[in-house]
Amino acid sequence: MRKVLIIFAHPKFEHSDVNFQLINAVKDLENVTIRDLYELYPDFNINIQEEQEILFEHEVVIFQHPFYWYSCPPLLKQWIDLVLEFGWAYGPGGVYLKNKYLLNAITSGGSQEVYSHEGRNRFTLEEFLRPFEQTAYLCWMRYLPPFHIGGTHQIQVDELQRKARAYRELVLQLRDEKEISIPYLQKT
Repeated sequence: MRKVLIIFAHPKFEHSDVNFQLINAVKDLENVTIRDLYELYPDFNINIQEEQEILFEHEVVIFQHPFYWYSCPPLLKQWIDLVLEFGWAYGPGGVYLKNKYLLNAITSGGSQEVYSHEGRNRFTLEEFLRPFEQTAYLCWMRYLPPFHIGGTHQIQVDELQRKARAYRELVLQLRDEKEISIPYLQKT
């Protein structure tokens, strides 16, 4: 059984029914740790050593966040900039994340259709997430396809419950499956 670390970053969590449901779906799971960055570091003063120690203890890392301006909220970006240090996460001696898994679990107001070459945003979600994929590559991690819930402003309760169950199943699969394969994700 792998240990899963969810690095959660939502500056307005109290206004996000979708992220609330996602966190509720996984918060009681054994070997799953949730780090709410905005709760832990409201002053943005990140404890780098503590975060590195926690990262070291886990095999799967999930960046759960809303998709803000085609990226992540600022505290998650700062966390990445500070915690994934040269000589620790990458570069000479930077092997502490080697072979761990990384994926983004994101929510967006825009639907899946707007994240396409034909859509309003002109690029796919995977193209917008390339910096995260490159970060994983640089840190010798295995990057997995994102879990995405789009159209959050108009999502119906039954669909949200279904997506929350899918997220829970994904986390369980990442925790429990002997081999993680790319086609683990269902269309959600």
